[in-house]
Amino acid sequence: MDVFSPKERLLRTLNKQKVERPPVICPGGMMNSAIVDIMNKTGHTLPEGHKTPELMTALATDVMENTGFENFGVPFCMTVEAEVLGSEVNFGSLECEPKIQKEKYPSVDKVDFLPPGMMSKAPRVGTVVDTLYRLSRSNPDIPAIGSLTGPMSTAASLVDPMPFLKQLRRDKENSHKVLDYVSGHLIEYARLIAENGASVISIADPTATGEILGPKMFEEYAVTYINKVVDAIHELGLPVIVHICGKMESVKPQIAMLHGDAISVDAFVSLKGIKREIPDATTMGNLSTILLQFGNPEKVEKTAELLVNDKIDIIAPACGLSTSTPLANIQAFTGTVKGR
Repeated sequence: MDVFSPKERLLRTLNKQKVERPPVICPGGMMNSAIVDIMNKTGHTLPEGHKTPELMTALATDVMENTGFENFGVPFCMTVEAEVLGSEVNFGSLECEPKIQKEKYPSVDKVDFLPPGMMSKAPRVGTVVDTLYRLSRSNPDIPAIGSLTGPMSTAASLVDPMPFLKQLRRDKENSHKVLDYVSGHLIEYARLIAENGASVISIADPTATGEILGPKMFEEYAVTYINKVVDAIHELGLPVIVHICGKMESVKPQIAMLHGDAISVDAFVSLKGIKREIPDATTMGNLSTILLQFGNPEKVEKTAELLVNDKIDIIAPACGLSTSTPLANIQAFTGTVKGR
C-alpha cells in the first residue's frame, strides 16, 4: 500500500529520506515517453504537441495516465534550447522525434553571444513553462519535471559538433566562453521552469560522456558547467536529476563531483556498483530501453524486479525511449515497481 503521494515520494527520495518504495519515473526531454501507442490511442500527437501548451498538457497527461510513470515530463525533445539560440530544428513526425537540422555556428570562435532574456521571449519555452504551470496546478500530488538539455549537448547543438569536440582541446578559451554563455541561458530557462510549478528539474547531457571526453575534459568542461547550472537551480529551491550517457569506468571519480541530487545512467552501467563506490549517491535508472522496445512483458518484469532488489533509489528507463516501444512493456515495468 502506498504511503506517500508520487510527488512526496520523489522529493523525499531526492532529499535522502525514507520512502515505502522507489518512485518510477520518466523525466521527459531526452527521456521522452510519448510513444506511438499512446498517441494513436488518444489522438493527442506530435509534432503538433511541441508547439501549443494545450496539446502538450494533454499529451503529458496521456503519458502519465497510460504508462504508469509517476510524473509529468516535458518537453518531448532536446531541441528547445538550441533553437532559441539560433539553430534550425526539424520537428520530425509521429514516429520520429525532433532533431537539430542545422547548427547555427561552424566553430566556437564564430558564436554570437545573444543577450540575457532570450528564453523568456521564445514561444517554445513559453509552451513548456505554460504546460508546467497547468500540470502542477491541476495535479498537485504528481511531480511535474522540467527537462533541460545539458550544457555540453546544447553547445554541440549550437556549434557543429565535430569542430566543437576538437576545439575543446585546441581552443579552450573560446570553448569555455561558449559553454559559460550556454549555461547562462539554461539557468534563465530553469528559472522560468521553477517559477511555473516544476517540482524537479532534470538535466540530460548525452554529449558529456567519458567515452567522448575522457576524464580530464569531462572534469574541465562537463563537471564545471553542469555544476554551474545545478548550483543555480538549487538556489531556486529545486532538486536536480543529472543523466549522463555512456560507460563510466574512466570518469567515476568525476561523477562523484557532480552536484545533482540523483545520477541517472545507461543500462550497461552497474547502479549497484555506483552505490557501492559512491555511497552518498542517489541512483536512478536503468532499465534497458532496448529491452523495453524489443522484449516482452515477462522479461521486463524480471529485470525491473532486479532493480528494486538492488535498492536503486529511483527506477526509470536507462535512456531515451524509442517511440515504437510497446505500451504493454512500459506498463509491465511500472506495475512491477509499484508491486501490482
